[in-house]
Amino acid sequence: MLELEAVSKTFLPGTVNERRALSNINLSLEDGEFVTVIGSNGAGKSTLLNVIAGSIRPDVGRVTIDGTDVSRLKDFQRAKYMGRVFQNPSLGTAPHMSIEENLSIAANRGKRRTLGLGITKNKKAEYARQLQTLDQGLETRLRDWVGLLSGGQRQSLSLLMATFTSPKILLLDEHTAALDPQRAEIVTELTGRLVAEHRLTTLMVTHNMEQALRLGNRLIMMHQGEIIFDVEGDVKREMTVLDLLDQFEKIKGAQLSDRSLLQ
Repeated sequence: MLELEAVSKTFLPGTVNERRALSNINLSLEDGEFVTVIGSNGAGKSTLLNVIAGSIRPDVGRVTIDGTDVSRLKDFQRAKYMGRVFQNPSLGTAPHMSIEENLSIAANRGKRRTLGLGITKNKKAEYARQLQTLDQGLETRLRDWVGLLSGGQRQSLSLLMATFTSPKILLLDEHTAALDPQRAEIVTELTGRLVAEHRLTTLMVTHNMEQALRLGNRLIMMHQGEIIFDVEGDVKREMTVLDLLDQFEKIKGAQLSDRSLLQ
C-alpha cells in the first residue's frame, strides 16, 4: 500500500546549519495498518509525514502508493490519495466558510470541479448524518462558520473531513497536542473509531507514548532521522511507557558505543 525506499533528506546541506532529517528510511505499510510514530524533537517524525504528503521532496529515495511512484508529485497532486490532520486545528479547515461548505470541499477532494458539485438537500442530509456521529451537536449547525467552533470541535471536524472519502493514506501530525486533555481524549477516541470503521491505512505522529501504545497495531520509534525500533501485534499491546523508555535508552546507548568504536 505505502512504501518508502531508501528515503533521505538533509536541510541546508553544505552549511553550518546542515541537518540530516531523514537517513535511509525504508518503511512499508499494508492495507488497513495503523502505525503510530514516536520520537524526541528533531527525530524526523514530521519530515517523514511531509515527504509522504509531498510537501517536502526527499534528496534520494522513492515513495509509492498502491504500486504507483508518487515521488515526483507535488502535495496537491497527491491530495486524491490521502487525508491529513495537522496539530493546529486552524490548518485543516476554512474558518470563514460554513461547516457544510467545508464538508463539501472534503467530499469533492480529487474530483473535477463542475456545476454539479453544489450542496444539494440530499448532501446536506448526508453531512448532518456524518456530523451526528461526532456527538457534538454540529449536525444542527451546518450553516455556522467553522471559525466559531472550539478547537476540539474543529479538530473533530478536520478528522471527519480527512476520512470523508476513505483516502488510501491518512496522516495525523500530533493532531491532539494542541487540545486540552478532555478534548484530546474525545479526538483520540474518534480517531480510533474512524480508522477502524473505514479500515484506513494510517500513520500517526505523537509525543504521547500512552496514546501511541493504545492506538494502532504497530509502533515505530525514530531518533536522529532513523527508525530505531519497530514493534507490532501482541508485543506492542503488552508494552508499557516504561518499556518504551527503556528501549530508547538501550538503543541510544548502543549507538553511542558503536560510534566510539569507529573513532
